[in-house]
Amino acid sequence: MRNLVRILIFGFVLAVTTARATHTRVDLILSATTAPPGGTVFAGVRLVMETGWHTYWKNPGEAGQATAIQWQFPPGVTAGEIQWPLPRRIPPADVATYGYADEVVLLVPLNLESNLPAGPLDLKAKVSWLECKESCIPADAEVTGALDVSSVTGSAADNAKAKLIAAWQAKIPAAANELFAQAYWESATTNDTRNLILQWTGKPDGADFFPNASDDFEIQGANEMIPAQDGTVQLHKVVKKFSGGWPKEISGVIVTGTGDARKGFAVKLSVTDKPASAAPATQPAPPATAGTTTPPLPPMGVLLVQLLAALAGGLIMNLMPCVLPILSLKILSLVQLHGQAAAVGRRHSLIYLLGVLISFWVIAGLVIAGRLASWGEQFQNSRFVVIITVLMTVIALNLFGVFEFVLPGKAVGSAAELAAREGNSGAFFNGVLAVVLGASCVAPLMATAIGWAITQPPLVIILVFTAIGLGLALPYVLLTFFPPLQKLLPRPGAWMEQFKIALGFPMLGMAAWAFSLIVVHHGRRGALWVGVFLVALALGAWVFGEFIQRGSRRKWLAWLVVLASVGGSYGYTLEYELDWRHPGMETGVPGTLRTSPGGIEWQPWSAAAVAQAQAAGKIVLVDFTADWCLTCLVNKATSIEIDSVRQKLKALNAVTLVGDYTRKNPAITAELKRWERAGVPLVLVYSKDASQPPQLLPAILTPGIVRDALARAAK
Repeated sequence: MRNLVRILIFGFVLAVTTARATHTRVDLILSATTAPPGGTVFAGVRLVMETGWHTYWKNPGEAGQATAIQWQFPPGVTAGEIQWPLPRRIPPADVATYGYADEVVLLVPLNLESNLPAGPLDLKAKVSWLECKESCIPADAEVTGALDVSSVTGSAADNAKAKLIAAWQAKIPAAANELFAQAYWESATTNDTRNLILQWTGKPDGADFFPNASDDFEIQGANEMIPAQDGTVQLHKVVKKFSGGWPKEISGVIVTGTGDARKGFAVKLSVTDKPASAAPATQPAPPATAGTTTPPLPPMGVLLVQLLAALAGGLIMNLMPCVLPILSLKILSLVQLHGQAAAVGRRHSLIYLLGVLISFWVIAGLVIAGRLASWGEQFQNSRFVVIITVLMTVIALNLFGVFEFVLPGKAVGSAAELAAREGNSGAFFNGVLAVVLGASCVAPLMATAIGWAITQPPLVIILVFTAIGLGLALPYVLLTFFPPLQKLLPRPGAWMEQFKIALGFPMLGMAAWAFSLIVVHHGRRGALWVGVFLVALALGAWVFGEFIQRGSRRKWLAWLVVLASVGGSYGYTLEYELDWRHPGMETGVPGTLRTSPGGIEWQPWSAAAVAQAQAAGKIVLVDFTADWCLTCLVNKATSIEIDSVRQKLKALNAVTLVGDYTRKNPAITAELKRWERAGVPLVLVYSKDASQPPQLLPAILTPGIVRDALARAAK
């Protein structure tokens, strides 16, 4: 009877303990509320602990239990592995455990199959965790979320959730590209423990190592810092063996820095018997290392080669689809100057060159100041995308003759003076615009030169960007300073007006391309309201040109219509409805993967995903791309998403990963720097052998280049 009472009392206490409120609140947040079939949405399982309580990392250490997530999905939805933010050591110090206090968001990619029908999806997950203070209590809860499957690009869940996911994504350990870490045994041993040395480049402040769990051995938590020189850190660890031989490979997270500078780097290292003089084989050395001090000036021969490459890259840039409309406008203006003094054309070309150079010097200054990490990064700014969309639309309307650009001048000024002033201003503006639009294209040689330059001293950065600017402006300058070349151009005539209108169509195409990026940053509502504003803007431009510039009666009424159409529409659509200057998805929010029916099945890129695929003995193709990168889109359409490449990938059972750089992504920025690329595109092909460095493909691809790289990776 007494035992029965004890059992009943124990059961009652257990029931009360289970039913009572836990010390951790859990909820589910999504990076987007809408996603297309074949896309990916990031789910965040958010755990908020009461003061003094904590939960555990994927490897809890000597005690504890990792948080687990059991998903309940409808058919067509699968979850990737949990992406764990950088944890901290949990006190007391004599027991090594790793976990989180206050709050943590565990990120999980949710992949949607390409044949998933449109409609709402209910997402559920059971979350189990161990919460500890003086004692530990197991707990669990069910979290839910809703996702709408639609062919339209996903939109942000809301500002707060989008920013929260972005903040925790930045805390996920990055690839250890800059550390050049290695692991080696300090000495042999005959018992079940052995001394291990971890070494990497960097400062000793906050240095630590959080190992991944293993059933065969344990890397104990105690650290002993070994004095080192030459900017390296050496950490002494003890490995305890449970079964089998000594590990030939270890993995985990290297921790550096303290406070806000604290960072984590995921590593997977081969364990050797002695230290290597260079980076270990499991960490393919990038073309150049990143340092904390200003690098010395390069040798003169190397500098000259890079400057010539930059000059040639700027020259080739004129043939890229994003710059060609501007160059056509400049050549048209040169034809219009036929018969005037040669000095006028030369002055226009020099002013155009000045506009180009000043724009590139501004970019160089941003790079030096650390405000711009890659070429084309401005297209990751949602406000810039709205402005450039409006600007391209206005230029197209002007080319169509809806209205004319007229700069203000003194009423007493002569028409000739006004025309000259317009020509100078227009030349400078075209130079600026050529650089702005050129950011969406990466020309051959130019990408290599910029990628090399950003690792050099400020003077070299300025010289390289100056060389690119000289190359971009060179064709127009040559035409004006060498009159015999102008004989290749047609003579002025009535055809020029039709040609000017024809140029409006590629400019309108550029506006449509820029408009497509609105959805990426502002969702479907953003596309609607920006589209409404563009219509009102076109109406205002037509009224301005027809009834103010070319009309003679009741201009005051036309001005009222223009102000009401443009000003009123701006205030309502962009400011009130859209709040375009305060977007909710500007930085760090994972983009949605897009695949065409029957196309390549892409998975989100991460250093861990590459390592996992190689560990499974698979070839990996990684495509770093962005929706605003025209070169990327051309590569994809002509050389990647084609039948021959798809068949090759399928035959090799290769893994395909995409790094979406449409919005800011610090991990991709670091990867671009690692391979000395100024921006996307960046395509890498990894072989099955993880000890082999990946193949770096050129910026402009052909099907043969991709197929040959895959064939080499299979050997």
